[in-house]
Amino acid sequence: MQSVLEKAKIIRMTVFDVDGVLTDGSLHIAVNGEESKTFNSRDGHGMKMLKASGVELAIITSRESRCVDLRAQDLGITLVFQGAKNKLQVFEGLLLSLGLEASACAYVGDDLVDLPVMLRCGLAISVPAAPALVKKHADYVTHLEGGHGAVREVCEMIMSAQDTLHAQQMAYLK
Repeated sequence: MQSVLEKAKIIRMTVFDVDGVLTDGSLHIAVNGEESKTFNSRDGHGMKMLKASGVELAIITSRESRCVDLRAQDLGITLVFQGAKNKLQVFEGLLLSLGLEASACAYVGDDLVDLPVMLRCGLAISVPAAPALVKKHADYVTHLEGGHGAVREVCEMIMSAQDTLHAQQMAYLK
């Protein structure tokens, strides 16, 4: 765990997959083709606190869904990349545009399509329901499942490592 916290200290951007990370991976598709997803409000608040602490947030997902845009907008996330068939290519472009080193980025994924970015970033994180190969290449596997607090756990772990969690929490006791 110590090496995970050491890696977390220098994180300047955290990138999240959607299905299986920000959600439990279930896809709800209505008869008319409209898709809906269920997001965890505490995960969202963790993301807001992490962003307020100075860590940039991004979403890279291979699927496309209007509800992801709405959720990102609600959370103040402007770096949203949907329909990403090659997540590593999108990630590399993001690093270039923001002038960041891969070592300063965390990535939270849950499936094989996430492995290329997980192998490139500075802090690779997965969820318990991920395939064994994904968990094998993760620096950290959350205790909580995707869509059920895993993202909040990640956000608090990074803030704790950067010594910003207490300040974010104390803002609510004023």
